[in-house]
Amino acid sequence: MTTARAHTNIALIKYWGKRDADLILPYTSSVSLTLADFYTDTRVEFDARLATDQFQLDGQAQSAAKLTRFLDLVRGQAGITTRARVTSTNHVPTAAGLASSASAYAALALAASHAAGLTLDDRALSRLARRGSGSAARSVFGGLAVWHRGTDDASSYAEPLPATTLPLRMVVVMVNAGPKPIGSRDLMANTVATSPYYPAWVTHNEAAATAMIQALAADDMPTIGHLTEQSAMQMHAAIMAADPAFTYFEPETLAVWQTVHRLRASGVPVYATMDAGPNVKLLTLAPHVATVCAALSPQFDQRVLVSAPGPAARVLED
Repeated sequence: MTTARAHTNIALIKYWGKRDADLILPYTSSVSLTLADFYTDTRVEFDARLATDQFQLDGQAQSAAKLTRFLDLVRGQAGITTRARVTSTNHVPTAAGLASSASAYAALALAASHAAGLTLDDRALSRLARRGSGSAARSVFGGLAVWHRGTDDASSYAEPLPATTLPLRMVVVMVNAGPKPIGSRDLMANTVATSPYYPAWVTHNEAAATAMIQALAADDMPTIGHLTEQSAMQMHAAIMAADPAFTYFEPETLAVWQTVHRLRASGVPVYATMDAGPNVKLLTLAPHVATVCAALSPQFDQRVLVSAPGPAARVLED
């Protein structure tokens, strides 16, 4: 039995679209920041008395069908057939666009591999986590990470980037903490299949990943912020252009973006990004967090959360 913790990550340069849905190989590379304040704790116990896998999330029994497919990968590597009891607690709103699947599968990959007796290096663990949720490949690592799109299972993995000296902070604005009306996987597949903007997004986003790595190495906050916003807006433009058309934007989502533009016009280095959901994440620097929160508080009050960069996935009990 092993318990592990992994933290969510927010992509500065986005991942959106799979060229292999089974292996979860992305069309583009991506760059992310792991967050300290949102995480998943998962315990995996292999028990020979079990006839089927069992899964409990936040105290409620869940279907284990998807989890079983993932655990079969672990069992295959470990050479075992034993079923498992999995208990997870999400310290992040589930299915609200805050990367709960990334922390969930990174924690599951680490806990299950340890409990099965495997000793995986970081690259192998990242590749395993990717098979559950693409963004989980990045949640294996703390701080900044890049997920290389690769060409096959072996070459598509994440790895950490050197730490920047910039005191990065992420301000999370909870526009709507409820479940998304359309799940990421279904919308992602439809965007790839039907959006006329998607091929252009792939070209621009892959170039942006390289540019972001260079900007982070140079501690170039204006470029980091510009690339972050550009990747998010181009991704959502591709989603809006899909058939049928759809957007995660809500009226309050737009209000946050307008606040960001006003703050930046006044000299505050703050930049917005969004994933699959209406919530907005604002990248800024520690000295400016109070100013950003003050500008948001009249409308959002207690729905504003602040997080610093977070740690790598780790075993809590083995």
